[in-house]
Amino acid sequence: MLGHLPWTFAAQFADRLAIGNGQTDLTYAELDQRSSAVAAQLASRGVVAGDVVAVMLPNRPELVTVVFAAWRLGAAATPINPAFTAVEAGHQLADSAAKLLVTDNPALAPEGLDVLLVDDLARLGAVEPVDIVPESVALLIYTSGSTGRPKGVMLTHANVDAMSTSMGQHLALTEDDHCLLILPLFHVNALIVSVITPLRAGGRVSIVGTFSASRFFDDVERLRPTYFSAVPTIYALLVAMPEDVAPDTSSLRFV
Repeated sequence: MLGHLPWTFAAQFADRLAIGNGQTDLTYAELDQRSSAVAAQLASRGVVAGDVVAVMLPNRPELVTVVFAAWRLGAAATPINPAFTAVEAGHQLADSAAKLLVTDNPALAPEGLDVLLVDDLARLGAVEPVDIVPESVALLIYTSGSTGRPKGVMLTHANVDAMSTSMGQHLALTEDDHCLLILPLFHVNALIVSVITPLRAGGRVSIVGTFSASRFFDDVERLRPTYFSAVPTIYALLVAMPEDVAPDTSSLRFV
């Protein structure tokens, strides 16, 4: 079985804390149960294997739940930048042929598209996961569109499994690892490096919202992560802090 599939996590690490943001904190078993309930809800609205489920949310556990729910049905997920305008979001929704959109901002949805509000996501219900074909599409991640309109990059389940396997081996992740998620979940770095990879190792993910240089080290001291993934601009901001800023970063074993 492909090791990145979330129902395999639950079987191995049921009672361990998997993901949370301080308001919603889920064990592996709870994450799987929520994903199963949402999958049943999506199925009741016509989502089947081969469909695309769009999710347009800021970083929060529900975004991950929706992605895992789509996979449970054999559907693909396409995460959308929550800062997009209606035109920008509309392009991705149309280009991906999304069957349904999960969001907290229904005003951006084009007319005629089935919309599910994040606050209405099911917590009860269940559906058994389908048999996943490795060559089937897991994620449709859209490019930035710097040289034209954004294009959907089709990542198969085999791709996701290979990326998360190689990353976990390279970083030597274990159950003791705890990732601080600061990059946006509508792109592949956050989804693979900061979520799928630590979860398949039995580790933990803490979501702290949009990156804030002024709050970052407070989050590190409070949550005690063992690593985080960032981009060069973020590292430049962090190393430019005044010399009298001396946070306790001893929990971090790498970045």
